[in-house]
Amino acid sequence: MNINASIVDQRIVGIIEDHADWLPIGKDINKKKSAAFVLLCMSTALEFTLDEAAELLTEGGNDAGVDGLHIGEVDDGEFVVTLFQGKYKVKDLSGSANFPENGVQKAVNTVATLFDPAKQVELNEKIAPKVEEIRSLVRDGYIPNVRVVLCNNGAKWKDAAQHWIDQSGFTDDQVTWIHYNHDSIVSVLQRKKAVDDSIRLEGKAVIEDFNFRRVLVGKVSVSEIADLFNRHNDLLLERNIRRYLGLHANRVNAAIHQTLVDRTKRDNFYFFNNGITMICRKFRHNALQGENYQLKLEGMQIINGGQTCKTIQQTLYPAQQALFEESYENIYVLIRIYELADDDQDFVRDITYATNSQNPVDLRDLKSNDEIQKQLEIGIKDLGYSYKRQREEGGGGSSVITSSIVAEATLAIWREKPQQAKFRRKEHFGKLYTTIFNTINAAQAVLAVMIFRYVENERKRPTAENPPDFLPYASHYIAMLLGRQLLARQEITVDDISHRNFQELFTAFEENRENYYQESIDQVQNALHTFYGQREISLQQLSATFRRGDLMEMLE
Repeated sequence: MNINASIVDQRIVGIIEDHADWLPIGKDINKKKSAAFVLLCMSTALEFTLDEAAELLTEGGNDAGVDGLHIGEVDDGEFVVTLFQGKYKVKDLSGSANFPENGVQKAVNTVATLFDPAKQVELNEKIAPKVEEIRSLVRDGYIPNVRVVLCNNGAKWKDAAQHWIDQSGFTDDQVTWIHYNHDSIVSVLQRKKAVDDSIRLEGKAVIEDFNFRRVLVGKVSVSEIADLFNRHNDLLLERNIRRYLGLHANRVNAAIHQTLVDRTKRDNFYFFNNGITMICRKFRHNALQGENYQLKLEGMQIINGGQTCKTIQQTLYPAQQALFEESYENIYVLIRIYELADDDQDFVRDITYATNSQNPVDLRDLKSNDEIQKQLEIGIKDLGYSYKRQREEGGGGSSVITSSIVAEATLAIWREKPQQAKFRRKEHFGKLYTTIFNTINAAQAVLAVMIFRYVENERKRPTAENPPDFLPYASHYIAMLLGRQLLARQEITVDDISHRNFQELFTAFEENRENYYQESIDQVQNALHTFYGQREISLQQLSATFRRGDLMEMLE
């Protein structure tokens, strides 16, 4: 029995016991384990909570061979789609069985079908709205970058299965194939483990004490970086696989790769790249040497340059072929190393924010120490809830409120920008941060979250016998309208919401939410009739309508 496979199986049993309502109905334990495995894969690979990952499950009849699907946000005319297909060996925990060839073949056919708006395919109610949303984006000219994650509790697919991928005709710059298994899951779960290792610098380096901290600036061979990542992989990064979308799913990564493989440019790689920023608890070197130090580092972590490191690793050690017959001996990259104490975490976040300010990163953690966030934490606690400012704080339950859900709910309901709330999540803690959080108080935040959660629950598990076709796309609009009705019935504005009337407003919402919800549904339905008339509206049209905010004027 493989230890990691056993650990994963134990987790799967726990998911089945704790969250049976997320999994297929019935007594078939094999189907439940298979679904729970995909759920665990999505949660760890995308760095989602299990609750968030559960919403991505699509398996069942007419699922086109897709067990889970995640659609990323549009960024510079492109968007990332991640497809998960799981194959779980219930009785075999040796970890040696290869991903089946027919599974790879089916995944190839799936990609060829789902991303072509002209092809018709019968899909179940879980996956159909997601696929039509993708096709709607494609019709509007946005380019999908597809990651196909093939998951199993065994080894990678064999050469015969790889042949199907090679002959598919898909270009590497648009479709990336990823094998994800029990070892991958455990690696992510262990990423908090401290990494101690050594790095050999080339040439001279600057080492000095500065503001009660030690600083080193030097250069390191790209082959040294590749070897380091082969030993530790994503344990060296603050984020896991989600931080690295592959060589061709990101133009910056592709440019780094091209520079490395171009014989006329690679010698100047040091000058073209911004370098790598690393922190550690302690680094040691032989001070009697004048250059070419062999550094020993404790608790090392890369806080900037993770994309560079992963691209170097993928370029020097391609997954699908032997080492390039190329010499990278004299190719270097800039490295900055800061020796910081364990109690310097606030400073680490400041460094991370500053060094990543030119890159599209998740800013939630970097904003977590803002005065606004600290005030919300105190105010929300006084209302009987727990506010999580950072991703890593964990915890769940109805009394736990995260900063990300506050941002999304507030922008949709009180700021009345539902399309931005759903489709510009990356900017909630960036460009839209002031719009969302300026002047907000704890009572407004909690009330918005309660409204949004109720509407989202209705979207996921509708209580109506025949929910409208637009429901999968319209929850942010419905939440906005429900918030409007609550304020109108109480004859107040959002600025009037405070800790003094919070309980009264919350009680009014709880008592009337079904009526408010149905009225909001009717308003959306009337707006669609006004906009489209009596003609039939396809799912692709619905997706585009709510994404662009076409109905906002009619909902005023």
